[in-house]
Amino acid sequence: MVTYVDAGTAPMRKNGQIKLYGPEAFDGMRAAGRLVAECLDMLVGEVDVGVPTDRIDQLVFEFAMDHRAYPATLMYRGYERSTCTSINHVVCHGIPNDKPLRDGDIVNVDVTFVLDGWHGDSSRMYAVGEIPRRAERLIDVTYESLMLGVAAVKPGNTVGDIGHAIQSFVEPQHMSVVRDFCGHGLGRMFHDEPNIVHLGRPGEGSVLKPGMFFTIEPMINLGRPHVKVLSDGWTAVTRDRSLSAQFEHTVAVTETGVEIFTLSPKGLDKPPYKSVG
Repeated sequence: MVTYVDAGTAPMRKNGQIKLYGPEAFDGMRAAGRLVAECLDMLVGEVDVGVPTDRIDQLVFEFAMDHRAYPATLMYRGYERSTCTSINHVVCHGIPNDKPLRDGDIVNVDVTFVLDGWHGDSSRMYAVGEIPRRAERLIDVTYESLMLGVAAVKPGNTVGDIGHAIQSFVEPQHMSVVRDFCGHGLGRMFHDEPNIVHLGRPGEGSVLKPGMFFTIEPMINLGRPHVKVLSDGWTAVTRDRSLSAQFEHTVAVTETGVEIFTLSPKGLDKPPYKSVG
């Protein structure tokens, strides 16, 4: 375990240790997280019927450039876009393209910015036109599962407590938690320790300590939890083609509980987004 003094200059690679960060790092993460949230707020007025997802990607890139930030996904392990746009049965890592969004689609937009060396990472669901009631319910359950996971974050709790809070809420709704992807530590690095699995048993896994930074990002399916990755090497879809949804926040363990770095300044964390003013 490195101390927060070491963490700011720690090697830019995973080494199995969970970094603990201090006050200056919190300031950096607040700025990066807020910028990502502001970008997702901006998209509320842009994600609509007929808009292609590569237009959304371009808007994210331009927003980053206008605010002295860089999209962390751009050229990350060969990925050539500034965001991921995952539509309907796409679980995550959907690649923006020129196909227009259709009435009734649901789409997750996942944005990560690097600002002054710090990573802010968040995603939200957007409803395109009039969506089916089952899609609305999936979005509601997914958002609530994220916030229950966040509420489990406090010193002395464990990663298993986070996963249990999510799983024990989702499965009684006759939905399933995706097991193939998880949240992750971040800070100076995009992906770091610890892994945050969205299911688990209370008291198991790494103990949460003040100064830890990580994402919580449950992916919830209307059908079974099984996924497959398409031939492009990125796009993950539900095997049964059931709808999938995801929300994500970047959080920190504080001395007394949790701080969310990526809350919407406009209160637009969960659809339907009634206002962008």
